[in-house]
Amino acid sequence: MTGLLVHEWIESSGGAENVLEAMARAFPDADIQCLWDDAPHRFADRTVRETWLARTPLRRHKALALPFTLGAWRGLSAPHDYEWMLVSSHLFAHHATLARRDVPKYVYAHTPARYIWNPELDERGNSIAVKAVSPLFQRIDRRRVQEATAIAANSAFVRDRIAEAWEREAVVIHPPVAVERIFSQSDWRTEVTDADELHLLEQLPTPFILGASRFIPYKRLDLVIAAGERTGLPVVIAGRGPEEQRLRAIAETAKVPVRIVVSPSDALLYALMQLASVFVFPPVEDFGIVPVEAQAAGTPVVTGPVGGQLETFEIGVSGISADSAAVDDLARATNTAMMLPRFDPQAQTAHFTERTFAQRISSFVSSGR
Repeated sequence: MTGLLVHEWIESSGGAENVLEAMARAFPDADIQCLWDDAPHRFADRTVRETWLARTPLRRHKALALPFTLGAWRGLSAPHDYEWMLVSSHLFAHHATLARRDVPKYVYAHTPARYIWNPELDERGNSIAVKAVSPLFQRIDRRRVQEATAIAANSAFVRDRIAEAWEREAVVIHPPVAVERIFSQSDWRTEVTDADELHLLEQLPTPFILGASRFIPYKRLDLVIAAGERTGLPVVIAGRGPEEQRLRAIAETAKVPVRIVVSPSDALLYALMQLASVFVFPPVEDFGIVPVEAQAAGTPVVTGPVGGQLETFEIGVSGISADSAAVDDLARATNTAMMLPRFDPQAQTAHFTERTFAQRISSFVSSGR
């Protein structure tokens, strides 16, 4: 069966892009359609088609492009007789249709668009402009998602939000995590080759708590630093994004040592996870790939009490759920997590392998379940 994989936009890094890569490996003959491709090296061996938005300056301004995506997804050119579409959606990719051809459309939803459905989870939805258009976008979104043959959610948390926003049922298929790759090295420090990264490893305090994600507001990496101050533990923050300067300013005035590590290599990130005493993850997340990676590296996790990340660990075994995302509660949970007995990383994370995902997503496309 010849199929088409549909994705919002392709970036050089990101959990949604990792899911798309796993889908591509599960369906090696499928082409890919996206709004625009900012990382052509990721799928160099595939036919990747972009929409007309890729030829405009809007590709550099996602917020401005948002209303135009509603039309860009409709009536896509289909040079082949595709038999199905598998859509990886966190905004409006599930609106995709093909020109002059109606095929089964299977939607893998990372989340209904937070901007318009759950602005309390993402402050980007609180702007005056987004609030003004949200009711219209909600009506369009709910109507068009009814076109889907079947819907899969990446967590039970997202499944419940799909039921509320879209009034559709969804099966749960957790996304793939690179746990087998992490298992492959007992000490990821031996895989770090960059001189600056090696020097950083030599300078790390012991113990320390780790936070890692994109540097954007809703990830609340500032709370990781604050939790470190409450517990008296040094903090390492890893990732990249527009919040970098703000986080550096917070780090400079923190009462504990804070290291900001920008764009770490995979080897360095996994080494930091292995060396950290606790991985602290405050946001309300749709799923939470990074907490799974931390557990695969043998490190317990601390999260807030709401979100899909609660489906990624066993409370009291490989992690602790704080009573709230307030600093004092995160700090108490961090102290508790540090006292947990060592756990078996493979036993805690084996069900998040890419092999399991490939089996589930293939069955989903063939049967809708």
